Amino acid sequence: MKRKNVIILGAAGRDFHNFNTYYRDNELYNVVAFTAAQIPDIEGRKYPAELAGKLYPSGIPIYAEEELTKLIDELKVDVCAFSYSDVDYQKVMQTASVVNRAGADFTLLGPSSTMIKSSKPVIAVGAVRTGGGKSETSRRLVDEFKKLGIKVVAIRHPMPYGDLVKQAVQRFETIDDIIRHECTIEEMEEYEPHVNRDTIIYSGIDYEAILREAENDPKGCDVILWDGGNNDFPFIAPDTMITLVDPQRAGHELFYYPGEITLRMADVVIINKIESADLDDLQYVRENVAMVNPGATVIDACSPTFVENPEVIRGKKVLVVEEGPTVTHGEIEYSYGSLTAQKYGAAELVDPRPYAVGKIKETYEKYPGLGPVLPSMGYSDQQIKDLQETIEKTPCDLVVVATPIDLNRVIKINKPNIHVLYELEEIGSPHLGDVVAGFAKRHKLV
Repeated sequence: MKRKNVIILGAAGRDFHNFNTYYRDNELYNVVAFTAAQIPDIEGRKYPAELAGKLYPSGIPIYAEEELTKLIDELKVDVCAFSYSDVDYQKVMQTASVVNRAGADFTLLGPSSTMIKSSKPVIAVGAVRTGGGKSETSRRLVDEFKKLGIKVVAIRHPMPYGDLVKQAVQRFETIDDIIRHECTIEEMEEYEPHVNRDTIIYSGIDYEAILREAENDPKGCDVILWDGGNNDFPFIAPDTMITLVDPQRAGHELFYYPGEITLRMADVVIINKIESADLDDLQYVRENVAMVNPGATVIDACSPTFVENPEVIRGKKVLVVEEGPTVTHGEIEYSYGSLTAQKYGAAELVDPRPYAVGKIKETYEKYPGLGPVLPSMGYSDQQIKDLQETIEKTPCDLVVVATPIDLNRVIKINKPNIHVLYELEEIGSPHLGDVVAGFAKRHKLV
């Protein structure tokens, strides 16, 4: 039987995983290309032969998604597999229309085709949109497991933007590991909070190999924590699935791919950011959750911010630096930094857009609704350089940095600055301690 030619549409994450788990050794298909979207500067590379398997001795080229129609024609493509996250249904179906019009089939691979089974109990965290509060939820879970003396190893949704061969399996135990692996700012924001809690975290590209190493980590492993990225469903089959919904973006839980999948999969739904939600939006989200997943346990939560010397904010002209993905393709106009600056009486949120340079300026052009905040974009050395220069050029009294890492460790901020931290706090009951205790009992961990 003639192998079907396939293009995998992605963003250096789910696309590579779908290839590894479904297509790599599948002799019914011939993956002729990946296309790249969402993440800057990932096209023009190759998925390396060292990771691509025996069917692809030359590796697989990665192109910009803008070339998709031409590629379908030139490469005689039969199937396009949509394999990235945090996109609205209109975008998904527009892409399907482009693919079908060009003559190819359009497919979405599901959990049964791509999830890996672990030998350890697995608890997974996901969300319906980027920036919903997954990271602080994962940290809370680690704290609860540690109270019970249970050893947790975290596995993070992939963020491989460098040398893909070197990034096949990555283990982070110390800050030195983060430096050694030449992590981007986006990667640091996810790995560093775990490392600072003395939690081992793995990431990379080949999640079968990653999972097996995590299960046998030299520091011990009782539980695998899947720390999800974007709004993707897990790569590893969960025994308990926790999904966050965000009333700041009410309705998105039913109109984004694959966010609705994570909501329908959930055993536990956390309604986060209640402290800053409109009551009508909050009620709308509750009704949607009850409609699509009436059996889920629902936890109310907020993500309060913490800042030393908040009085320095009052009356100041403030430049707010927010976590990049949350305010770019996550579409949150005001996140933790902005809300904190307003809460403590900033006189003005200075708009950095007129002062943006290079790659940061390109980010604003790509996301015209973004502002008046500065996204902490750092996928490349040039982006990091442009981020620093944009801060330098923006006239302000104070820089409020609301990233999960201390940005001063990565760039030189030549202005007074403070760091905003945020953690998850449940409101009332049930709470995550109940979830963890039940999980531990079911799996005979205590």
